Amino acid sequence: MQDKLGRRIDYLRVSVTDRCNLRCFYCMPEDGVPLVDRGRILTLEEFARLIEAATTAGVRRVRFTGGEPLLRKGLPGLIRTVAGLRADLDIALTTNGVLLAGMAGELKAAGLARVNISLDTLRPERYAAITRGGDLDRVWRGIEAALAEGLAPVKINTVLVRGVNDDEVEDLARLTLDRALHVRFIELMPIRFAAGWAPDRLVTAAVIREKLAGWGDWEPAHPPAGGGPARYFRLPGAQGTVGFIPALSDHFCGSCNRLRLTATGALRPCLYHAAETDVRELVRGGASIAELADVIRIAAAGKPSGHRLDGGWRDQRSMSQLGG
Repeated sequence: MQDKLGRRIDYLRVSVTDRCNLRCFYCMPEDGVPLVDRGRILTLEEFARLIEAATTAGVRRVRFTGGEPLLRKGLPGLIRTVAGLRADLDIALTTNGVLLAGMAGELKAAGLARVNISLDTLRPERYAAITRGGDLDRVWRGIEAALAEGLAPVKINTVLVRGVNDDEVEDLARLTLDRALHVRFIELMPIRFAAGWAPDRLVTAAVIREKLAGWGDWEPAHPPAGGGPARYFRLPGAQGTVGFIPALSDHFCGSCNRLRLTATGALRPCLYHAAETDVRELVRGGASIAELADVIRIAAAGKPSGHRLDGGWRDQRSMSQLGG
């Protein structure tokens, strides 16, 4: 698939649930967000048909997200079904890691290739505060299980917030020295339910790189598998890498290759743009794989040139509702 700007669209992010077992302060309020009626959430069979249609249209990378995708019952079975669609399909998962230790082996056996794990701090009390009750030890067990099961590369997604965790840049980067971990610093995104988001809380990729500049002889690194937008660097001899995702300060819209499918069946060519196509009623109405693939191609062709955050636009849904 190609859009009107000639970008090749081959990556589909699939949100399998709007539920989450954490309440990260920059994502949602303490009491959570209104949950969608379960009848509006796609079934696993509907997800499988839409993903099959997407692969027919040209998708070669599928990432499962949420909410927290490991809360979705039957996820390993869905992964197994999707893995059987094409031998060359790359299947990944983004998770907060809380439930990963007990599921890593099953997910690997089902066909999952690799994981991204959200981790914003290495301090247990701070982790509990940021997530409003999360247990850092459970996440570490999940990271260790992912490494042990070969869900590689294991990427760590870190959102830095000024005055909250931006004093841990070096500690997080050190994770890459003796472990095959790839730490990616992601700029804070201004979503609807972010608690107290303001421009002065943003820690840009340039600022993070300055914090690390005097710490060692960083060299550009080949990106680990996954084809995401991060720019990677490593220290000589390090097992892992450090990456930067400057979604606001130096956005990568010009090379964006992804579509998003929300848990309620909205196909979005851009996370931060209002344009979306309702494919839930199509799949429930009995549309064929070929018909669904045509709809996906049309949505991809109309992909916006870039997000609208620079103009102050905000979606009315949280990240857990849109799909991270």
